[in-house]
Amino acid sequence: MAIYHFRVRGLSYRPVHERVALRTSLKKYLGYWRYLIYSIRNIEAAARGHMSTDREIEARQVPVALALAPIGASASLRDRAYASLKRAIAETDIYRSREDIRLDEKELAEALGVSRTPVREAMTLLEQEGFLRTVPRRGVYIQRKTKREIVEMIWMWAALESMAARLATLRASDEDIAGLRRIFDDFGETTPANHIEEYSEANIAFHQSVVALSKSSILVETISNIFMHVRAIRRMTIARSDRASRSISDHMRIIEALEARDTERAEQLVRQHSLDLAVFVEAHCDFLD
Repeated sequence: MAIYHFRVRGLSYRPVHERVALRTSLKKYLGYWRYLIYSIRNIEAAARGHMSTDREIEARQVPVALALAPIGASASLRDRAYASLKRAIAETDIYRSREDIRLDEKELAEALGVSRTPVREAMTLLEQEGFLRTVPRRGVYIQRKTKREIVEMIWMWAALESMAARLATLRASDEDIAGLRRIFDDFGETTPANHIEEYSEANIAFHQSVVALSKSSILVETISNIFMHVRAIRRMTIARSDRASRSISDHMRIIEALEARDTERAEQLVRQHSLDLAVFVEAHCDFLD
C-alpha cells in the first residue's frame, strides 16, 4: 500500500496526538477519493461496453410518431399531457411489428408544447396503469401483451361489452340505436373485404358506440383501459379468413336485438361475437408471442 506524506502548514507546532490524528484523517480522506475515482472509471468502462449493444437495440426499434398536438396552458399540465398521451397510445397500432415502440420524452414534450416535467409525470402515471414500461438504460416503451394476455383481455371485453349491450336495451334511445346502423351505411352495396381499412374503422366505432349506449361512465372508463390492445388486435385480424363479412352479419343481428329491446339476446350476441375473436387469436396469432 502506498504511503502518503503531507506537509501541512502549522502541523509541526501542534501537540503530537493532534498531528497524528490530523495525518490519519487526511489519509482516510484521500483514500476515499481514490476509491471514488476508481469506481467512476469502472462505471465508465462498463458503459462503454454496453454502448454498442444499446445502439444495436435502438437501431432495431420501430420509429413511431404519436398523434399529438400542443395542449396549451392549463392549471394541470400533467393531467392534460396524461390525457393526450393516453389517447395517442390508444390510437397507435402497437402490434404492427414484433419490435417494441420506444417513446422519447423530449420529442413528446416538443409535440405537446410543454416542458419535460409534466410529460415525465404523465408517463409515470401511465406506467402505473400498465400502458408503459421502463427498461433501465434504454428508455420507456409502450407496453405490449402476450397472446395469452390478449386472449384474457378479450374475455374481459366480452363480459363488459355484453353488459353494456344489456344496459343499452334499457337506457338507449331509438335514435341512439339507429345511429349504429348508420355506421355501416357505406357497406350496404359492397363487400367489406373490398374496403378493409374503412370497414376496420367502422368496426371499431361500432364497438365503442355499443359501450357508450350503456350510459355508464364507470363501464366506459373501465373498458378504456384494455381498449388499445383489443382495438389493435381487431384491426389486425379483421382482414383474415373472411372475418369482415362474418363481422358485419354479427353486427346486424346485434342491432336488431337492440332495436327489439331484447335484453337477453343482445347480451348473448355481443358476448359471443367477442369470444369468437378470442378463439381466432388463440388459434392464429402466434406472432404475439
